[in-house]
Amino acid sequence: MWRSIFFAFGLFVALWGGSLLAVDRMVLTMKEEAPQVERNDDVRGMFFSTDAEKNKVFSPPEWLAFSLMSFGTVTMLYAVALPKKHD
Repeated sequence: MWRSIFFAFGLFVALWGGSLLAVDRMVLTMKEEAPQVERNDDVRGMFFSTDAEKNKVFSPPEWLAFSLMSFGTVTMLYAVALPKKHD
């Protein structure tokens, strides 16, 4: 069971990284106005910015896609290399 969990997680992360190869930026729109809460956005706002219409804009750096794909691939290879459970 652990083998399939690790393999599925690695596949998900690798595909997520592959999809970021084709994306320059993502605009996240909200239908409702979000409540204004005072918070520290230093860490969370690292890759996010806001545009003129107060939409969140996610601009992933180029290295993020390759990092996610390599992490997912290594995780899938680890899942294949796990020892088989003998009953």
